[in-house]
Amino acid sequence: MAPPLDSTDDLRYPLGPFDPVDTATPELRRGWRDAIAAAPAALRAAVAGLDDAQLDTPYRPGGWTVRQLVHHVPDSHMNALIRFKLALTEDGPTIKPYREGAWAELADGVHADIETSLVLLESVHTRWIRVIDAMDASDYARPLLHPEIGSITLDTLIQLYAWHGRHHVAHVTRLRERKGW
Repeated sequence: MAPPLDSTDDLRYPLGPFDPVDTATPELRRGWRDAIAAAPAALRAAVAGLDDAQLDTPYRPGGWTVRQLVHHVPDSHMNALIRFKLALTEDGPTIKPYREGAWAELADGVHADIETSLVLLESVHTRWIRVIDAMDASDYARPLLHPEIGSITLDTLIQLYAWHGRHHVAHVTRLRERKGW
């Protein structure tokens, strides 16, 4: 029997934790690319019409507010675009992790209007999709070293970020369902 909808794990991982596939196909890669391309519009739709009080509501107990989450997604995806470009232009680069929780507590994450981050996300994704569309099959095997995770390939990274966008959109849409917004 599945746990109840409002369990802590369901609220934290509404789509389940990230679970990459080991063997990617061109069809799977196209789906991940399309999920990344769709993320800005999906996030914009998820937050449409929310007022400041709603934006300042945590999506789960102890979690970020919707506003912080909206600002987090472009922060994360800017880093992803840079990581893709590093892996495509260097041999096994070591990337720099960042403290996403600390970033979410900065003034822009806590107080800024979300429109700035929605437009930023659209712009980052426009550039990112151009990079992805120019990749060939062998590019997906290019590795990068994440000091906290180890060696990962662009095949894993594209899966992670396809999941990441849907994951955070689900945080907002599930909160809206629970609250009746």
